[in-house]
Amino acid sequence: MKTEAAILVNTKQPLEIVNLEIPILNEGQILVEILSTGICGTQMAEIDGLKGEDKWLPHCLGHEAVAKVIDIGPYNSKFQKDDKVIISWIKGSGIDAGGSSYIWNDKTVNAGAVTTFQRYSVISENRATKINISDEMNNILPMLGCASLTGMGAVNNVLDAKEGQSIGIFGFGGIGLNALLMARSLKLYPIIVFDTSEKRRALAKEAGADLVVNPSENHQILAFKERFPAGIDFMLEATGNVSVLENTLEYIKNLSGKLVVVGNAPANSMVKISPHQFNLGKSILGTWGGNSNPDRDVEKYAAILLKNRDLLANFLGETFKLYEINMAIDQMRARTIGRPIIGF
Repeated sequence: MKTEAAILVNTKQPLEIVNLEIPILNEGQILVEILSTGICGTQMAEIDGLKGEDKWLPHCLGHEAVAKVIDIGPYNSKFQKDDKVIISWIKGSGIDAGGSSYIWNDKTVNAGAVTTFQRYSVISENRATKINISDEMNNILPMLGCASLTGMGAVNNVLDAKEGQSIGIFGFGGIGLNALLMARSLKLYPIIVFDTSEKRRALAKEAGADLVVNPSENHQILAFKERFPAGIDFMLEATGNVSVLENTLEYIKNLSGKLVVVGNAPANSMVKISPHQFNLGKSILGTWGGNSNPDRDVEKYAAILLKNRDLLANFLGETFKLYEINMAIDQMRARTIGRPIIGF
């Protein structure tokens, strides 16, 4: 059996659309049909060579999707055929079966425990979570595999935010949107979004941001600081921009302010922060996927997304076909869309 796939052959080059021979399933693996998948900043960093030397080329990509189980490997008790699942890079329950190797014209194509830029994919069972959703939601919910677990989890699990507390979100891509939706669900106030893209600031306002700020405009930053002279309770950094990370501690309150770092900076990046910020009682927190557990959190996060389906349709925009994936990547680089979705 073969599958069409978009694979990375060389960094800083467009993905190639190829046909791969699917391997035999091993213990704890499932074969799924990908129904829709999102493109995340992590894949952009891999494609652009920002994560350092890539020793696995050529390889498959993608780590968030809605899919259907079509075959099950040995010793798998978690799923049945035709189960609808959310595919995620974040581990849930089940066997950790590791990666796979596909064949393309007698060449080996590497794949991790989860890859989704392909019609059919071999997945480790602990990277899939069963979910009951209608087919009309297929192109809305792939973010549950990454952006939702990370963005919503960062607000709910890492910051442990409570009603009435204030939050700033730096970067309004998929993670920023999901962080905002969780903040709104928890009744945080005010919710402030910082983004240099006019289109993304407009989307943030539509999504319920109380204030949007263009951080490249100094007068807007000054106006923000004048409005909140004591700072705000939380900041969430979702850009991966080191200079942003170095400055955001200035925006949070003394004694209690918390900054959670979600964005992935390029390999070998270093951050310079004055120790005085810590003497003021401020904290920097890290997170691994929003400290989310897919088995526990997917249904809860899905309910929040489904309440905002009209907003999501506008944020995600038109669904791309697999052969259009490089166009989708270019639009994501240009930041003209929130999060590209590839539909099969």
